[in-house]
Amino acid sequence: MPVRVVSLAAHSGAGKTTLSEALLHRSGAISRAGRVEDGTTQSDHTAEERQHGFSIRTSVLRLQRRDTEVTLLDTPGFADFVREIRGGIRAADSALILVSATGGVEVGTERVWNTADTFAMPRIVVLTKMDRERAHFAATLAEVRATLKGPTVAAYLPDGEGPEFRGLVDLLATPEDAAPPGLRAAVQEARAALVDAVVETDDELMTRYLDGEEIAQDELRRAFLKAVHAGQLYPALPVSAATGVGLDELLDLMVDGLRSARERGPLTGLDGQTREPTPDAPFSARVWRVSLDPYLGKVAHVRVWSGTLRAGDTVRNTTRGTDLRAPHLYVASGRELTEVGELSAGMLGVLTKQPDLHTGDTLADPAQPIEYDPLSLPDVVHTVALHPETRLDEDRLGDAVARLLEEDPTLRFEREPQTGELLLGGMGEMHTTVAVEKLSALGVRVQTTTPQIPYRETIRATAQAQGRHKKQSGGHGQYGDCVVRVQPGPGYAFGSAVVGGAIPAKYLPSIEKGVQDALLKGPLAGFPVQDVHFTVLTGSYHEVDSSDLAFRAAGALAARNALEQARPTLLEPVMLLRVRAPAECTGDIMSDLQGRRARVQGMEPAGTVLTISAVVPQAELRTFNADLRSLTGDRGAYSLRPHGYQDVPEALARKVIEARRSAQT
Repeated sequence: MPVRVVSLAAHSGAGKTTLSEALLHRSGAISRAGRVEDGTTQSDHTAEERQHGFSIRTSVLRLQRRDTEVTLLDTPGFADFVREIRGGIRAADSALILVSATGGVEVGTERVWNTADTFAMPRIVVLTKMDRERAHFAATLAEVRATLKGPTVAAYLPDGEGPEFRGLVDLLATPEDAAPPGLRAAVQEARAALVDAVVETDDELMTRYLDGEEIAQDELRRAFLKAVHAGQLYPALPVSAATGVGLDELLDLMVDGLRSARERGPLTGLDGQTREPTPDAPFSARVWRVSLDPYLGKVAHVRVWSGTLRAGDTVRNTTRGTDLRAPHLYVASGRELTEVGELSAGMLGVLTKQPDLHTGDTLADPAQPIEYDPLSLPDVVHTVALHPETRLDEDRLGDAVARLLEEDPTLRFEREPQTGELLLGGMGEMHTTVAVEKLSALGVRVQTTTPQIPYRETIRATAQAQGRHKKQSGGHGQYGDCVVRVQPGPGYAFGSAVVGGAIPAKYLPSIEKGVQDALLKGPLAGFPVQDVHFTVLTGSYHEVDSSDLAFRAAGALAARNALEQARPTLLEPVMLLRVRAPAECTGDIMSDLQGRRARVQGMEPAGTVLTISAVVPQAELRTFNADLRSLTGDRGAYSLRPHGYQDVPEALARKVIEARRSAQT
């Protein structure tokens, strides 16, 4: 049976889950369509999804239309769950890009569109919610064409809009005089645009068309479907999942126009090898998502790119260099797993109880191994500090977080060495909120706070000072004496200019250890010191009382004294911020960034969207996630990367230093 693997992708709220539920019902895969509001859909069935009322992970759904099996991948709409979105799009052969006919193109729409471009996805543009008040097909399509690059063209027109939306007009199949009277002029214009777009994809048709020859409807239809299949045209059509209008046309277009798994062409590995996507080629697959099940253990969802895997076969994880045996194979649909005897090219399958499989791993025939490129994921943008509520929670936290990281590689967990805080980072506030909820479900209760800012200290002048450690307490005493010079410099350096044996060379490593001890707590507020160069100039020693311990103490004392005299300065971490938002929000965003002491680096316009790059102090970004959502109506997105340190303004530095000293007393 032919297979179509199709990803549903959109900005949050465009109606992916509702549409997938309606398609399942219309095709007979389910007897009754569930509702997102009731938590009864095939996609959103986890506890977190039912609680929040939106998709958190990509769901696999299967239906049959005529003689073709269609596998739908319902991806989340929230950008916070980017791993699920990118993984779901990459595991498919084609995509449905949903755009709300009431909300239009949003930042999330552009994000998934660009991801589809990255993977060269043929796609259908589905204008959803056509039955809603203020739905407007022509305006929304115009916005799609102006904002999202590519050959998008209307293949159908709506008969009515809003509550009057009652049907579709097939522009290739409906004669102009057979169209509804009020639509005939629009149909004539739209059909001409569609025919122009179709013949441009076929040189022979173009020649005949330019010669004035009328192209037969069946030829146009074949050329149209061929162009959609090849990604040369992106057909747009209106639908209403609520009323069912447009569902049959969409199902037929997916079956007839979108490419099958075996028609996408050869796949290339990292070493240049290729695999044909056919069942008789050498086996290869990629793990596109991983989840943990209390009964099945690790559940690895795989996309078979080539060949056939049979139950009991041994395959190689070429990413990690290990072999594994797959005694049981499954296919998923919603929450159900069905055991099968084999998985062949183009199928999405499931392997269970395989602890060494991770998202992005390549599986292959051990006799003919190949490795595909890993999935590219963005950096963390939102971080919270975790505080276990009890000692038992603290003991369990490590194992519970390890389970989260197994499922979601976009999460980050680390202990901040300077502050000692346990930090959980993710793609946004919702991402970390869901992760904390999962920790609770695993029996680990934590409180979250905004992480402390890891300030640093440095110097802006050169100074030298003496450190003498002398102690007598009966018997051997302790004696160490050194003079050091400190000066600003990139990174850390330690050297010696001692001459004449004033300090034996064997004590220099101990002096350096003392210097490094002093750098752990700077003279201003006890923050670590960076970017300093130390030189030992001279000193003295005692034949009997000098020791490594004494010179370590002397080195620390000399370093502290020198740092105090070298114009110490407080530093704060800064981040490279890239904000992507609708151009009309630029003024509000720029005003907000100015209030955060940002240094704007540049602005890059792209259609109706603008990307702003700026260097911003980390301390000023505590509320940026929520504020950006407010400023852009939840249409903005951003990324963050560490960008070094800079001086803290004097007035703010005094406040930080005073707060630090108060906390230490």
